[in-house]
Formats: sequence, C-alpha cells, structure tokens
Amino acid sequence: MSAQSSTWDRRSILRAAAGLAAAGSLAACGGNNGRGGGSGSGGQLVQYFHAYGEPGTEQAVKRYAKAYPKADVTTRWITGANYESKLFASLLTEQAPDLFEFHPQIQLVRSGQVADLTDIVAPVKDDFNQADITSHTVDGKIYGVRMIDDPQFFFYRKSLLEKAGVEPPTTLDELIEAAARLTTSKVKGVFLGNDLHAVINPLIWSAGADTLNEKNEIAYHTDGVIEGLRKLRALFTSGDLLLDAPADFWDPSALNQGLCAIQFCGMWAMPQFQQVLGDDLGIMPFPKVTDAGKPSVYNGGWSMFVNARGGRADEAKEYVKWLWIEREKYQEDWATSYGFHIPPRTSIARSATKLKTGLPAEGVELFQRYGHFDNIGWTQAMITATEDVFADCVRKGGDPEAALDRCDKTVNAELKKLFG
Repeated sequence: MSAQSSTWDRRSILRAAAGLAAAGSLAACGGNNGRGGGSGSGGQLVQYFHAYGEPGTEQAVKRYAKAYPKADVTTRWITGANYESKLFASLLTEQAPDLFEFHPQIQLVRSGQVADLTDIVAPVKDDFNQADITSHTVDGKIYGVRMIDDPQFFFYRKSLLEKAGVEPPTTLDELIEAAARLTTSKVKGVFLGNDLHAVINPLIWSAGADTLNEKNEIAYHTDGVIEGLRKLRALFTSGDLLLDAPADFWDPSALNQGLCAIQFCGMWAMPQFQQVLGDDLGIMPFPKVTDAGKPSVYNGGWSMFVNARGGRADEAKEYVKWLWIEREKYQEDWATSYGFHIPPRTSIARSATKLKTGLPAEGVELFQRYGHFDNIGWTQAMITATEDVFADCVRKGGDPEAALDRCDKTVNAELKKLFG
C-alpha cells in the first residue's frame, strides 16, 4: 500500500535506531499507551500503523480491532513522513507499541526486539506464499506475519505508446529509447521516482544478479549491474526522465496527471489508475538489463510484528493470531478493498474475486513469474550503501566500479557482524 513513509524510505531507521530525537518523535506518535487496562479481558493493546494512502484503510484497521473480544486494541495511525523513525524512537521508550507493522529485518531479531511467532504460523505455514515464510525466517524460526504482498512494476498509457509507435519495452535499452520517443514539451517519457531508490533492487535482479547469495555473500557486484548503472545514468541525463514530481513513485498522480507516459509504481495504486485512465492502462515488469538478465517484479508489502520487550507479548500474539491467521475475511478485505494487493495466504489469493480478471490478474501473473522478495539479511546499512551507489553513479556520473567497491566494504562489514 502506498504511504509517505514506506518500504522505500527505510534509510531513516538507522537514525531512529541510534535514538535521535526519540522524545520528539514519540510525542508525534501519541501519548500514554493506556496499559492501565480496558473493558476487554486482556486489558489494552496498542498497535502502530503507518498512514496508508488509500481511503478507508484507517477505518478498516480500527474496525477489525474493535471486533476483537479479548482486549481493547488502540491503533496509532502515524501520519506524515518517517514512520520508521517514529516507530523506532518509540521502541526505545516505555511507550512502545505492543505490536507494529514493518518489514522483515534481521536486526530486529538479533536484538530481541520482535517475538518468535513460529507457534501461531506453523498450523497454516503451508498456506502462505513460501517466499514470504523464507523472508521472515531466521535460524528456523518465523518472526512476523505477512499481511499483504505488494508487487511493483511499470504502468503505462497505451494510447501514448501507440501514438509514438512504441511497443512496451522488454529491455532497459528499449525503455530508454521509448522514453525519448514519448517525451514531448509537456510529457516526460518515464518516471522512476524522485530519488530513484524504488528501482535499485529491480535493476540488480534484472541484470541477473541479487543483493546476497544463499551463503550471505555479495551478489550485486557484477558486470551486468555496472552496465545497468551506466544505462540509467544515460537516461538520467537525457531529459526524458521525469524528475522532482509533486508526489513520489508510490502515488499514481504522475501518470494520472499526464506528467509522464510510463510510471514505476505499485499494484496498490491500480484502482486509482483505472479510475482515471480506464482501459488506457497497461503494465509491464522492470525490463531485463542485459542478455543474461530477465524481467523482475519487486514484492514490497507489510508484516505484523510483536514487540518482545513490551510486557504484553503473549496477549499481542493472541491478537495477531486472531486477526492475521484466523480471520480470513478480514485478510481478503484488507488486501483487495483498499487498493489491490495479493494476499500472502495462497488459499485467500486464489479466492480473491477482484484479482481474477483483467489488469489485476495480469499483475498477479507478473508477480508469480518475476517476483522477488526482501532478504531478511539485507540490512539498513546495506540498503543505504546501495542508495549511495545510485546517488554517485546515476545522479552525479561517478564511476560504477569504484562506487560498488565502496559499497562492498560497508556490506562486508555488516555481513561479518551478522554472520561471522
């Protein structure tokens, strides 16, 4: 789901984890968490959600919580930017939430911040997308319950491509050529997001590489990735790339307002695109970068975690089990009624009527063919290091080989700390 602070803005975690502005951030999140009790037999639980962009999401989360019979569940709906900073600042205090949505991060496990949820997931483990299980597993234990899978790919205006005589690009070279032919005095060819961070991992995957390999070793430093960085630099300097849009890539406004012909975005925005553009809308994966690569689709998404240090971990686990394991109707509602997302439970995904036909079905098919998931061992320092590579090479024209060498030092230091 879209948000002003979401998967692609996770670099703020490092600052938050260091405890910067903890008191100020906490104040922005709300005051006392109400652990003095409540009308439910389990007292009161507090959960943190970032402010989703789709109308109705806040009301839905609070409606689910109100239906829980064992405790009063208060939802802190964190608006504005830097949800991560506010969450991590609060986790350093006595006002920390009992449960919170976030993304799989091995630091949360190693520090003992999040509870082991293996016991509540185990009975339905085989019904989850197994890539979601893998991305939440450390040393055989499962931390976090996936709530939604969020494929990210390109959306495009069919009529604009037809008018320019352009077929949907299947390679990065074709995308760059298409951007040039689609650019006019009023419309840019393509939009990749204001800071380009959303396409870092897709570029790596579409070059036939990966962030880390199965042995938790560097897998992104390849000739294909270097070639991709140079091609993106050419696109960045071409004048055919939309820069500094009013809203970032997660918002559908760039394409809907006619600022570009092709936009990288998430499946969550598909209903908003369709409402404005109707049938004049197509989708495609991030195209392959080299002959050795293949198209890719980044699977973002959000998961629910239990604060192991909050004093009410058992009660919070019961709520997570009740809502995100047992209440399948709520899970389908959450995935398909407020934007389009893929339920991580395969049985629910198969029965989700709204995803069975048309463009949503095409999105599911792209996800199944080309989907890539987060690696729980890919830490914030590593994410920031690759962002620095893009800033250096794509924005400033630096040497990709030298930038990747610097990135390697940071990543290897992190890997040594985590895995020896």
